[in-house]
Amino acid sequence: MHKRHRRQEDVTTSRSRPKKASVSAIRVAELAGVSRSAVSRTFTDGASVSPATRAKVLAAAEKLGYHVNHLARGLIHHRSGIVCMIVAELQAPFHSNVVEVTTRKLQAIGKVVMVLNTAGQPDNVEAALRQTLNYRADATVVVSGAPPVSLIETCIENGQRVILINRDDPIEGPEIVLVDNESAAREACLMLHRAGCRRLAVVSSTAGTPSIVTREQSFVAAAAELGLEAQVSRAGPTSYATGAEGARQLLGASGRPDGVFCATDLLALGFMDVARLEFRLDIPEALCVVGFDDIPQAGWIGYNLTTFRQPIGEIADHIVAIIEKDEADPAPPKRLPTQVAWRKSVRP
Repeated sequence: MHKRHRRQEDVTTSRSRPKKASVSAIRVAELAGVSRSAVSRTFTDGASVSPATRAKVLAAAEKLGYHVNHLARGLIHHRSGIVCMIVAELQAPFHSNVVEVTTRKLQAIGKVVMVLNTAGQPDNVEAALRQTLNYRADATVVVSGAPPVSLIETCIENGQRVILINRDDPIEGPEIVLVDNESAAREACLMLHRAGCRRLAVVSSTAGTPSIVTREQSFVAAAAELGLEAQVSRAGPTSYATGAEGARQLLGASGRPDGVFCATDLLALGFMDVARLEFRLDIPEALCVVGFDDIPQAGWIGYNLTTFRQPIGEIADHIVAIIEKDEADPAPPKRLPTQVAWRKSVRP
């Protein structure tokens, strides 16, 4: 009985305890014995304030637990310091790597990043995006090709600076950062041809994103220029399972390919596992495979995948440069080259 009474008393006390109010700059000024403007200058980079005043303000702020409301301060100057990142397929290694590197570099210049996952229902995505608009984000970065054009147009119509990665939608307003998908896919075809492969194939997906489509079409076109016909497999979304199913479709049919270009590394990993474990094919002796992205798993000993490396660091640096520039007008699209990561899945 005593313990029950004590527990009930604790709950009552916690419910009746008043919430701690946020500390205002005025309270800091009163405790420090300075003006409100002196507090503001103390927490403003480059503002003039004497060392003695600064010391008193900082001591009072620490004692009271005061924190500057950067959002409110930024909105006064029409800059919130927020960058929204719209991402689909966050679980995909390439997209997660882009988010990790870019958020780190944006935080280094004092930005706060809000990540919007578009894998949910369209209504929920639209509502979440409108919340970021209410916060007046300085810019919106569209990381992948899956988010619909309507979301991008909503951002532009609300006056946001929009940056697209690896997609070139026919709309006015956004800044565009691309890797040279076409050249890489054509080089992949030539690599396989130089390795002696004559029965070529592409493992693609049903995603239909601009980057995937460009890689697929460019490889097929390059094969045609060599007088070869490249088979195409699109067994599902851009995933490991789709790559595995693509291997079953291509390798289980007559005229199985001896050289395969996978539009992403994730597709390539699924393809290689089925080729080796279910069809007992030796890679690269019986089958050469080339990927795209250079995700960390591509370098694992079990895969040793030859692939095209996307310059994630350079992409992130260019995003930062766009956000930091003063000019509002979009610059011409930035096209970055890929680099071949030579490993063991293609014959020398």
